[in-house]
Amino acid sequence: MEGLSYEKRLRHLKLWTLEERRNRRDLIEVFKISQRKSIIGLQDLFTLDNNNQGTRGHTLKLSKIRCTRDCGKYYFSNRVVNRWNMLDQQIVGATSLNAFKNGKWFGCNKKDQDGLLHGLIR
Repeated sequence: MEGLSYEKRLRHLKLWTLEERRNRRDLIEVFKISQRKSIIGLQDLFTLDNNNQGTRGHTLKLSKIRCTRDCGKYYFSNRVVNRWNMLDQQIVGATSLNAFKNGKWFGCNKKDQDGLLHGLIR
């Protein structure tokens, strides 16, 4: 294992990259905030999207705050919005944290998880 690259070791051990783990943790935190299971209120960090017309997505869509400086786009409240808005209503509307974690993209097999996480990272 010592001679293997970081990516090969992760694949061999069937682990996610640091970026994928951070994305998962961020989405779990947004879910906890949206379900009032955190001391932070949803309106303290996020603005709900009022243009929620149509059939795509879910009912808790968030809108991004326009930043004039680069540092603002790396804040938690801005970096997580696109990934959160990509989730399905079934996942966002989960009744518990465990149901959210075991949802469609958390609970699928490793190959599918990798594909979905890579799609949510970009």
